[in-house]
Amino acid sequence: MKRIVLFLVTNIAVMLVLSIAASVLGVNKFLHANGLNLGMLLAFAAIMGFGGSFISLFMSKMMAKWSTGARIIDNPSNSTEFWLVETVRKQAGKAGIAMPEVAIYDGEPNAFATGPSKNNSLVAVSTGLLQGMSREEVEAVLAHEVSHVANGDMVTLTLIQGVVNTFVIFLSRIVGYLVDSFLRRGDSESSGPGIGYTVTVIVCDILFGILASVIVAWFSRQREYRADAGAAQLMGSPRPMINALARLGGMSVEPLPKSLASSGIAGGSSWMALFASHPSMEQRIAALQAQGR
Repeated sequence: MKRIVLFLVTNIAVMLVLSIAASVLGVNKFLHANGLNLGMLLAFAAIMGFGGSFISLFMSKMMAKWSTGARIIDNPSNSTEFWLVETVRKQAGKAGIAMPEVAIYDGEPNAFATGPSKNNSLVAVSTGLLQGMSREEVEAVLAHEVSHVANGDMVTLTLIQGVVNTFVIFLSRIVGYLVDSFLRRGDSESSGPGIGYTVTVIVCDILFGILASVIVAWFSRQREYRADAGAAQLMGSPRPMINALARLGGMSVEPLPKSLASSGIAGGSSWMALFASHPSMEQRIAALQAQGR
């Protein structure tokens, strides 16, 4: 439940901050004063909608290292670190991507991949995952994360987030303009947007932001299925990934920081399944079993 709330709050908070900034800077008044030019509004919405998403993408590796305390393995100091680096190197070669940075962080079982591009990425695993899984299962988890990178999932989800953000901003301001015009009909002396516009835009940003989160979460779940299938392909069989997911299903998985919530190998599925960034372990295992038939 906490992961779902953080997932929603993050998206809504970004939208509200951008909206407040636009109001403070007078952009909203400018658009309104110019008759709500739809072309100008759409351009404004696209800049605002994609801006936050791309900033988050380009900062993703830095933020991941900072928020998890991940330690990059530059020079392996033991056999486990050497095995991790060589396993990712082998999988990256098979997947046709540049060698990602490999990191370990302290925490309960989980792993993630992030980065702005296929050739500039980070794959990290927790100490809990290394201690609680067999090497074959860890290798399957690494293959899952490498598949995320190879599939360009970080960029794809950023673009999707940018598109839905754009339409949230665009539609919120159109609704705000219509409501404000209705409330102020017959008032020819007032100029610029009124309180009706401001309140309506804030309310619509929240409501449309929640709907947008449903769309983004659906795409996030689909990419998990694809990464599981990619791991099965890299491993030569779906069985190691099935075993890894089954093992994770029986472990206490630590939620990642909210900025990485959709990037982990494990993510919650609950009664609010529409907002879950990951399918349930049972659904993922069933999909892999169907693939192996």
